[in-house]
Amino acid sequence: MNAIERFVERVSNVRFENCFNPYADTCPLHDQQSAPDIRRNNLTQILLALAAAPSVDIWVGRDLGYKGGRRTGVALTDEYCLDTYASHLRLKSLRRATNGPAVRERTASNVFRLLDRADVPIMTWNVFPLHPHCGEDSLSNRHHTREEAEVGFTFLQELCVLLEVRRIVAIGDDAAKWARKISSETIHVRHPSYGGQAEFLEQMRLLYPMAGTKGRQAQRR
Repeated sequence: MNAIERFVERVSNVRFENCFNPYADTCPLHDQQSAPDIRRNNLTQILLALAAAPSVDIWVGRDLGYKGGRRTGVALTDEYCLDTYASHLRLKSLRRATNGPAVRERTASNVFRLLDRADVPIMTWNVFPLHPHCGEDSLSNRHHTREEAEVGFTFLQELCVLLEVRRIVAIGDDAAKWARKISSETIHVRHPSYGGQAEFLEQMRLLYPMAGTKGRQAQRR
């Protein structure tokens, strides 16, 4: 087992009360029977592709949401964005792990509006890599606890060893608080939720100014 496989295995083994681990748990309402295996394979493929890159930026959010990462196993990524992310990393595919219609998440939609601007491969990750929910309401979102964040932070630290990280972009205050423990040069941008969409998009476009050029060139073709 290589370092990336060990990383995925350790994430799969994290357990907290009122948390859904997409790499180990199966949602009885929406998941395919093999959903945890699919999500582990997606994460493994992503990490292998990024580990081979000479430079990577990590975009860090807070924790997985029930419409996004809970279903895909990929931070800041909903099912509509899987093909886009696979193309960005030059992967053949990233598979859906759920049944029924694909589900869209607003945060993921905003994040992936910026992906084609990036001049390096992007790793999307969270301070807490699982989906924390409110009690028995598994299809809800809650803020991670301090204990959950401390455990999750160890995985962010490990990613910065596994990958050649150029910079970390923290999306939101919670992500910035933890990411700055790794690097004081972490870039903090507004989270697109709760009225922050316009500011988030503007800040990210300033960080990645080449995206608009690539997009216009693609449209001309």
